[in-house]
Amino acid sequence: MTSASGPPLPSPVERALRAANDGDSDGFLAAFAEDGAVDDWGREFRGPAAIRGWSDAEFIGKQVTLEVTGARSQGPTTTVSTQVGGNGFNGPSDFAFTVEGDRIALMRITG
Repeated sequence: MTSASGPPLPSPVERALRAANDGDSDGFLAAFAEDGAVDDWGREFRGPAAIRGWSDAEFIGKQVTLEVTGARSQGPTTTVSTQVGGNGFNGPSDFAFTVEGDRIALMRITG
């Protein structure tokens, strides 16, 4: 997957975005490191059970769709700009993914 403008996305980020768009909770979780986390505006969800609970209530459970509109990378962090749709929040949002090896260490919703 490539962004509409910007660099190609790191493989774990691409996997997470694809899984979210496909409604695949297991695939989404598999993109994260065992101690990976989601930071949703300061609320942190660490580890598979916590991330699944958050996602079921607020992300994949809300039939999220993420249309990538741009991306930029700095060091191990790739920030992906998206147009979010679904049955929850709708509108533009940025997700900063910190990747370690072949997994996501942190997905931070930043805007």
